[in-house]
Amino acid sequence: MSEETSVPILKASDLAEEIQTKIFELSSQAIATYKIEKDIAAFLKKELDQLYGPTWHVIVGKSFGSYVTHEQGYFIYFYIGDMAFLIFKSG
Repeated sequence: MSEETSVPILKASDLAEEIQTKIFELSSQAIATYKIEKDIAAFLKKELDQLYGPTWHVIVGKSFGSYVTHEQGYFIYFYIGDMAFLIFKSG
């Protein structure tokens, strides 16, 4: 992935800036390590549950729809290249 396509493009978020930055870092690491979307999502979920407590939900892909309820202050939607990331805490 080129430098230009690896920059996160934020679409929506109500996360604290510190958590948002960490999610961007972890997402870039996941893309570099894993090639399958479910593996990227599993890595991120495990890391976020460990760092910030359960229960995080992670959806990663190039095409999906969603309609979710999340805890206030724990939602982010962004792209890295053509890969979309929908990450939120609920439950």
